[in-house]
Amino acid sequence: MVDDVGFGLLLDRQECLALLRKSSLGRVIFTHRAMPAVRPVRYVVVDDAVVFAVPTGSPLYAGARDAVVAFEADDFADDFGAGWYVSLLGRATESTADDAGIACLCPCPGLAGHRFLRIPAETITGHRIACHAE
Repeated sequence: MVDDVGFGLLLDRQECLALLRKSSLGRVIFTHRAMPAVRPVRYVVVDDAVVFAVPTGSPLYAGARDAVVAFEADDFADDFGAGWYVSLLGRATESTADDAGIACLCPCPGLAGHRFLRIPAETITGHRIACHAE
């Protein structure tokens, strides 16, 4: 189904989650000092939630933990002619690697001083875009 705003093919919840599982880099949108802020994160999808590691002393940890945040991930062709994007909203809560069922989210050795945040996909939307030159 094409949405009414012209952003491409509207995806259902399961399609959105499947696309998120294929990617590992996204962006968390949160509030920092009463202003919108965006930080890239490496993530995994566990059940219907995005999970990522974050340093405990960071603005991302302070602004996202126990707050409603947005998350976005996408993948586009080099010419931006085709691709997809998925956005979700949810309340970020702290989790443990054991709770999340993951050992490590990134190839960096050790995550000392990091905590895991989990954003459930309370609201999720996505679009697949295919622009073909005529």
